Amino acid sequence: MLWRERGGHGEHAYLLLHGLGATGAVWRNVCRELDSRGDGEWLVLDLPGHGGSSALPRYSVGALASAVAQSLDPDRPYQVIGHSLGAYVGLALASGWFGVRIASMLGIGPKIEWSEADVASMAELARKPARIFADEAEARSRYRKVSGLDVRVAPDAALIARGVVPTEGGFRLATDPRAALVAGAPFATLAASAQCPVLLARGASDPMVTLDQLRTHCAAAAIEIPGTGHNAHVESPGSIVALSERLASESR
Repeated sequence: MLWRERGGHGEHAYLLLHGLGATGAVWRNVCRELDSRGDGEWLVLDLPGHGGSSALPRYSVGALASAVAQSLDPDRPYQVIGHSLGAYVGLALASGWFGVRIASMLGIGPKIEWSEADVASMAELARKPARIFADEAEARSRYRKVSGLDVRVAPDAALIARGVVPTEGGFRLATDPRAALVAGAPFATLAASAQCPVLLARGASDPMVTLDQLRTHCAAAAIEIPGTGHNAHVESPGSIVALSERLASESR
């Protein structure tokens, strides 16, 4: 079962997909921006194995996309905004393989190049049991660190909601460690499969991906968002909504 939240009003439907290790709470300010513009309804999910959503027996981009597709109206076109892992899932949905309609796909900060060491490190992380913290504040501090949502980037505690859960002996991060096994999925294959307009963007100081890497997989000119890092959707929600609106209008 997936945790989900709906809101907004207007003609369009937005699907907001977070990155690895985060939760749908990261879209809080993007949702506020959409509400203020009255541009459309929005749907926020916690991906499987994250936040308030159930774990999967096995993780892959396809398995995540399949689970998300079951929460969507097959007759309604969605404007997807996906961050990091969410961009991978959004591209998979945009392939048409999962029986849903994607009108446009805005991907923010996906890590495209994975070295063998990167993939091995993520596989090792997936094998380890979740770390137990005696104190909730300590667990929240760890969650902020691994998600990149430090107090400077995300001062509002609501942006880290559901990132930590109580467990026997204390608290742990909500993300299933095995979700790390999605690392290294073939981005080029997913990008080439998309059956809708795609725009890729990065925060200007994002260490995870370069502008040149994005341009390789983006027919339109990839975008750099000034003054932001890996979590550009948290740091500059207005810029993200404006990009999605522009992409949608150009594709009509």
